[in-house]
Amino acid sequence: MPIDSSPLPCSVLLLSGGRGQRMGGQDKGLLEWRDQPLIAHLQRLVRPLTDDLIISCNRNLQLYAAYADRLVNDDSPDFPGPLAGIRAGLAVARHGHLLIVPCDVPHLDARLIADLRQTAQRNPLLPVMVRHGEFWEPLICIIPTALRDAVDSAWHAGERSPRKLFLQLGGVGLECPADDPRLANLNTPALLQTHSGVSE
Repeated sequence: MPIDSSPLPCSVLLLSGGRGQRMGGQDKGLLEWRDQPLIAHLQRLVRPLTDDLIISCNRNLQLYAAYADRLVNDDSPDFPGPLAGIRAGLAVARHGHLLIVPCDVPHLDARLIADLRQTAQRNPLLPVMVRHGEFWEPLICIIPTALRDAVDSAWHAGERSPRKLFLQLGGVGLECPADDPRLANLNTPALLQTHSGVSE
């Protein structure tokens, strides 16, 4: 399909700063899937959409630098969760919206990203998250960068859940099928191996 031509300007944040507990402490974004690091698959998907590609990572910075315009990292050393990476991305994003994608969903496609951007265009002041069935995917979202102060305030008040925070900020959903294969989260060695076959 053609490259997404949505006029909504976005910075892009790829989240790869976690502890990787389900991967035995390995740096998840650098694990290989179909002969390339997971981060490479997501970078290839979003690279045409922005001139401001940010990766949140807390180790292996030299390896991640090849995939990004710039890197950010958490401002505390104890892997405090994805909201820390989102805060760091919001602080430096150059465009009015920040598209956020985790590193472990390599089945995402351009159509889903285009639908997300179009939904954000219709709701320009609110966070937009993917929703499938009863489940929200707050790490596949677009958030207006104007909300960075509200995110900071919630963080300093102790909030650590992106889902709770984005819903408090009026978040709306992009509805996807409950079993949408594009949302497969490859966050364990078994899942990474199961999904490593030749692409259809």
